[in-house]
Amino acid sequence: MKITFLGATGTVTGSKYLLRLGSRSVLVDCGLYQGYKQLRLRNWEPLPIDAGRIDDCILTHAHIDHSGYLPSLVKQGFSGRVHCTRGTKELCELLLPDAGHLQEEEARFANLRGYSRHRPALPLYTREDAIAALGRLDAVEFDRDLRLEGGPVVRFIRAGHILGAAIVRIEFEGRIVVFSGDLGRPGDPIMLPPAAVSKADYLVVESTYGDRIHDPSDPADSLASIINDAVRRSGVVLIPAFAVGRTQTLLYYIGRLRETGRIPDVPVYLDSPMAVNATSLYERCGDDHRLPADECRRIFGAVNYVASVEESKALDRKRGPMVVVSASGMATGGRVLHHMATFAPDPNNTILFAGYQAGGTRGAALVGGASSVKIHGEYVPVRARVAALENLSAHADAAEILDWLGHFARPPRRTFITHGEPSSADALRVRIKEQLGWQCTVPGYRDRVDLS
Repeated sequence: MKITFLGATGTVTGSKYLLRLGSRSVLVDCGLYQGYKQLRLRNWEPLPIDAGRIDDCILTHAHIDHSGYLPSLVKQGFSGRVHCTRGTKELCELLLPDAGHLQEEEARFANLRGYSRHRPALPLYTREDAIAALGRLDAVEFDRDLRLEGGPVVRFIRAGHILGAAIVRIEFEGRIVVFSGDLGRPGDPIMLPPAAVSKADYLVVESTYGDRIHDPSDPADSLASIINDAVRRSGVVLIPAFAVGRTQTLLYYIGRLRETGRIPDVPVYLDSPMAVNATSLYERCGDDHRLPADECRRIFGAVNYVASVEESKALDRKRGPMVVVSASGMATGGRVLHHMATFAPDPNNTILFAGYQAGGTRGAALVGGASSVKIHGEYVPVRARVAALENLSAHADAAEILDWLGHFARPPRRTFITHGEPSSADALRVRIKEQLGWQCTVPGYRDRVDLS
């Protein structure tokens, strides 16, 4: 039994772990790199292994940094099955074609404006490539064993975080490897808490917030203050939000604030077709979250859904006060960039980030105080107010990760800390060593470890 770390090392993106289980090769997660250019360039490199020799792929959840490389894997020759939960499968059916479409649009726009160094600029994969890859997905129920050819037994355990998100447990020849995936938060207002795990011989655990504790204050208070401040200035609150997870949490809080009169009944626009479709899944996937169906309909139904490109462009001609929620959450692409180019120069407006901002993204630059941001090859001045609500994160913080680890009956033989910036991963390593007494490793890119 061997593991090779092909992503999410030294960064929170590009999650990929290759397990060699006897004669079988299993890839756990298949994510895109995001953020710094030197990381994004890895998306264009062939995997350091022959994709055609990978037998199975297992997805912990549907976020693009865990699933978005799948169409490229198939293009490189992967012909096996992709195993995931029903929620992950349904979300991938929305996310992956959209990712391909956005890449096609970005390439088209780059060729039109001539700002790419490549002639012509090309997408990493197309919408059709993504649709072809979706045919390889098989849905598996939570907490049921799936036996792969050759003997490995896979089980998906609820991780919270987003619809369908799972902790993955793989047993082979009497040894157990557990991948935490992205751990949700026990007090999330919508998602269920991550389930306890009591046993693993080897553990791969995320560390996105391994160096910090989330602000314990109620995010509704901060959100109300930000929106009310913008309303007083007749400004626009532009919220770049992840289409799956953060968007629905934001709509939940905004809906509650309007219902209780803590903010005025300002128009709220959701400008992301993918987010609109993802929101509708909450009624169908009631077992994955806390919200009753009638509350889903009431809160999510009080939003103006923007479908067409023409309607999206019309938003840029409207005046505030209004709230515009649009993907992507780190401002790496999508319709939010066009809105940002329009609204960022106006000091009466507010750009509000509500989730983790990976290094090298526009979101990280803006939260860090950038006075301008490059959009579609041109620098846009940023005079709007920039705010961040980090306590809306869907990731467990350092204390919550330690609490989850505390359910293990005995320490794993080895614990590998991934999916975090270097400071976060090492801070979690120190916390685990000092509080639990476990020996941990922070692996590097392409490190290969014998687990036997």
